[in-house]
Amino acid sequence: MKSKTKKTTHVSEIKKSAVKELVELMKKKSTILIASVKNLPASQFQEISKKFRGKAIIKVLKKNLVLRALEESKNEELKKIKDFVDDSTAVLFSDLDAFELAADLIQNKSPAKAKAGQTSLNDIEVEAGPTDLVPGPAISELGALGIQIQIDKGKITIKSPKIIVKKGEKISEQASSIMNKLDIKPFLVGFIPISAFDVKEKKLYREISVNREEILKELRESFAKALAFAVHLGFATSETIKILIGKTGRHGKTIENLFNKHASENKSGENEK
Repeated sequence: MKSKTKKTTHVSEIKKSAVKELVELMKKKSTILIASVKNLPASQFQEISKKFRGKAIIKVLKKNLVLRALEESKNEELKKIKDFVDDSTAVLFSDLDAFELAADLIQNKSPAKAKAGQTSLNDIEVEAGPTDLVPGPAISELGALGIQIQIDKGKITIKSPKIIVKKGEKISEQASSIMNKLDIKPFLVGFIPISAFDVKEKKLYREISVNREEILKELRESFAKALAFAVHLGFATSETIKILIGKTGRHGKTIENLFNKHASENKSGENEK
């Protein structure tokens, strides 16, 4: 009984220390971000954690310990983040801007193999071309999925591309097996930002997922539309001035050509008289 009592006390002290560390980090760091690490393999968790050394301190603790730390922080605004804490979440403490940290997390996702029963987020296609598969059971497995093949130099070659799983469908055992054999990794796994708290601004961001490529695409499209509108209005800026000068030059040339044509016609009429 005594050994059990000591063990319980020891664990309790570890928990107290963990909560204390979290509270101190909540007071010191500018950004506190909650990210999901559900279904993230340990190897990839370690890989991502290494990349973020110096950028963020990552803590993965039981939900009740994180909630206790939030209560002990005495920060009423920060406590609102508790709604996003789960047993499969990590807490990141950083001095980076919340959206910058979230964008870095999304950018550092890595490809992962498919498992039977998972729902595909996009169409999954087997591309045409040579493979390292030798004739045997793989022939019937590929055929069952409607994939056309041929044998070339003792290896299986896929004759034409084939979508084996459509967006929104669950991945079958057959499809999963073939993807693994062909080293097709249709998923991206990593830390998924859920919410963040800006300590300095005392703001809670509920939507913190940032897709840099999509944002840049939207910015480019918006800039192109704004530029065209500004040129149409004749609004001079550092971005529009060259276009406006070129446009003015072309208009001037057109007017000059019309004037010369009109003068030539008048002169021709006078000569006829």
